[in-house]
Amino acid sequence: MSMTISTTELTLDTDTVDTIAILEAEAALQSGAERASRAQIVWTEADAGLWVASYGGYYGGTVDKQNGHYFASDTFGQYVGDFASLELAQQRLGAHLHLMLPGVIRPAR
Repeated sequence: MSMTISTTELTLDTDTVDTIAILEAEAALQSGAERASRAQIVWTEADAGLWVASYGGYYGGTVDKQNGHYFASDTFGQYVGDFASLELAQQRLGAHLHLMLPGVIRPAR
């Protein structure tokens, strides 16, 4: 008896992987899975106009002020958005991290 196994290689770009991760996290929440507590976010102003997030003790991303706008990027350096205020940028990045990294619930020390 002989058996032939055929494989196909598939390459996904980072945006597609991010989208899949977000959809999986949202599906888990909607299916009745217990929602993890949000990890604590600690913000540090690393430089003038540059804030760095520590998400549950891990690097969470940055908010960078340029020309009156606040640009947020996540743990992986992916663009989260352009916001009118620091507070909004930090809130949106926090919500994004909670979806992308739901297992990170360890409080920061």
